[in-house]
Amino acid sequence: MTKKRKAAIAASKMIKDGMVLGLGTGSTAAYLVDEVGKLVAGGLNLKAVCTSKATDKQARSLNIPIIDINEVDIIDLAIDGVDEIDEDFNAIKGGGGALFREKVVASLASRVFWIMDDSKLVNKIGAFPLPVEIVAYGYPHVVKRLKDFNPVLRKQGGKPFITDNGNLILDLHLNPGFNINKVEVVLKNTLGVVETGLFLNFCNWIFVGTDEGVKEIINKSKRIKDDFN
Repeated sequence: MTKKRKAAIAASKMIKDGMVLGLGTGSTAAYLVDEVGKLVAGGLNLKAVCTSKATDKQARSLNIPIIDINEVDIIDLAIDGVDEIDEDFNAIKGGGGALFREKVVASLASRVFWIMDDSKLVNKIGAFPLPVEIVAYGYPHVVKRLKDFNPVLRKQGGKPFITDNGNLILDLHLNPGFNINKVEVVLKNTLGVVETGLFLNFCNWIFVGTDEGVKEIINKSKRIKDDFN
């Protein structure tokens, strides 16, 4: 069994009847969706909000009830993967190109769990390129404005990668230990930037798959309801 699947199985045990779930995107989240499908098949009553068309397609194939993001006031629990995360729970996400929807779902969730293998735990984020979603209109000018961050336009099949929102992705090549707050401020104030892949202290709990099993780490700076303790 892969480390990612171990983490997904452990996190799925926290899902309770009647929940509205936020389902993430990517290879690790796909394992979680499989586990949710098993729970539904076993009779658990829940609804799910998906962070991408790919996740939506997988969830529907497993008969997971889907609810539109515009139809919910709150999400009980969002579970997703990460590309990198440090000891302060600052993460880089968006390797799967769904960072905007992932951040919207996470921001609406009462609880946020990240699932991963142990390679995603780092001392300083930045080795993994930082994804930034930008509008297509006038995008070369955005690239120029961010030239100090070594931006590379993401491509797929030789063509620009298009997000589910119809936007583009720039992958910024930074170094571990970069000034997180400075980069965040610059990006947020750059015309054409829709959202960044910086998820700073978003999660309540992380599940880390290792060779020995799953390591669970609770973010003590984030409040969590008693029924999860």
